[in-house]
Amino acid sequence: MRLEQHAKNPTLLGGALISARVVDRLLEEMAHGAYAGLDRLPPELELAARLGVSRTVVRDALSELERGGYLERVRGIGTVVNRDVVHLAHRMDQKMEFHKMIEAMGRIPHTDHVMVTRQTADAELAGVLGLQAGETVLVVGKRMLADDIPVLFCTDVMPLALFGGRLDGIDFSRPIFDVLQDHCDIQTTSTVARLHAVPGETAVRRLLGLSPDKALLELEETCYSRLCRPVVRSKTLYTDFFDFALVRKLV
Repeated sequence: MRLEQHAKNPTLLGGALISARVVDRLLEEMAHGAYAGLDRLPPELELAARLGVSRTVVRDALSELERGGYLERVRGIGTVVNRDVVHLAHRMDQKMEFHKMIEAMGRIPHTDHVMVTRQTADAELAGVLGLQAGETVLVVGKRMLADDIPVLFCTDVMPLALFGGRLDGIDFSRPIFDVLQDHCDIQTTSTVARLHAVPGETAVRRLLGLSPDKALLELEETCYSRLCRPVVRSKTLYTDFFDFALVRKLV
């Protein structure tokens, strides 16, 4: 079904979703499709005709791609593609989902050693999640493998109140953002992240099969809902299986 057919049914596909799909389509075309060999994209009107959407939708999509560093729109020259950024596999400045990253590398993701516990929030954690000290939080720890290779260990901490005290039937081996969406009707939209090189606890190092000379990259994140409410404190320990990139916009 063409994008223009979706647009006729606003309950099926809203304007924001149309723009997001055009972003995905243009990324695919720049990486592997009709625009893979081009240093510049065609004019907006030509793109709109090819994609079957309005020029406004194309303009919004190009703005999003420019914010992501994939291209630059330069007056008098046109829309210039940054091919190095287009072909980056794993960007740490964008939302990362472990399963998709591993699948993109041609491997099969597995989750095991899933541990779900309840703990009491100390003052520091309560401050991060906007709770009162002493409130109960849910702690989910799990290991991720690519085929049979251990590649990361993740710990997610959330207010237990988000789940209304009902945890039966929840598969916490799934991505935590999906769990929050499906069981709490909460969409996470942004994070504040900090990076650290850490040795990692002995038990985690053992699960990840690390040799004594290997360090771990810790990504510590506070994740926020669409209402700017902190909902998850996450710590992910990555092995050197992944090769991450960070795109910084300087202008």
